[in-house]
Amino acid sequence: MILGELEKRVLQYLWEATEADAKQAHTALTKRRGGRLNTIQSTLDRLFKKDLLTRQKEGHAYYYRAKVGREELIAQLIHNVTSDFMVEGEDHLIAAFTSFSAGLDDDKLSQLEKLIQQQRQLRSQEDSDAH
Repeated sequence: MILGELEKRVLQYLWEATEADAKQAHTALTKRRGGRLNTIQSTLDRLFKKDLLTRQKEGHAYYYRAKVGREELIAQLIHNVTSDFMVEGEDHLIAAFTSFSAGLDDDKLSQLEKLIQQQRQLRSQEDSDAH
């Protein structure tokens, strides 16, 4: 799945605003850059069709909400990109994350270590629950 710049901005807005109709999103997103209401409506509809938003009709307007959280979407996007290049038994993904992590400061690396440890604990818990 590929997201355009406006789609990313709309998702960012909805993660913060929680819910909005096209007019509210248009007002919030076009203050600095300008833009047309039709463009925002089309973008909301595209995101809905990509299954990233939910919508509920109230009166004449649809109210949109993000269907996936920021972390979940980033994980999906990473999976989509990496799955095209992964070959079983190869560690290219790990090498790519290692290269990426070289730019992280000590606090971010510590945070990453903590998250990895949490994933190990979850996996261990799931393994013990399965048996």
